[in-house]
Amino acid sequence: MNDRHTLINYYAFTIPHITVLAGALLGILLIVGINPKIALSIFSIVYGSLLIIIGLIVRPQFSKLTLYKISIIFFLGILLAGIVLFSLSLAIGSS
Repeated sequence: MNDRHTLINYYAFTIPHITVLAGALLGILLIVGINPKIALSIFSIVYGSLLIIIGLIVRPQFSKLTLYKISIIFFLGILLAGIVLFSLSLAIGSS
């Protein structure tokens, strides 16, 4: 089995668990009554952070793969989108 296939299998078995955890957090935030924009930004920050942690765990074995590099860029994009959304929702909310 090659490394690319192993990485795909690893992501296939770990990312759904992270998605459920972050989704549960989003649900709790919405039930508690947090502003949906802030709740979504917190979800995105937590989800992106957890995905980056998963990516860093497998870095020693898969860092040379193009798929790994693309996935890390995507994970960072999710994190940065959450940070931007959070800062925009705070800026709009304070005015």
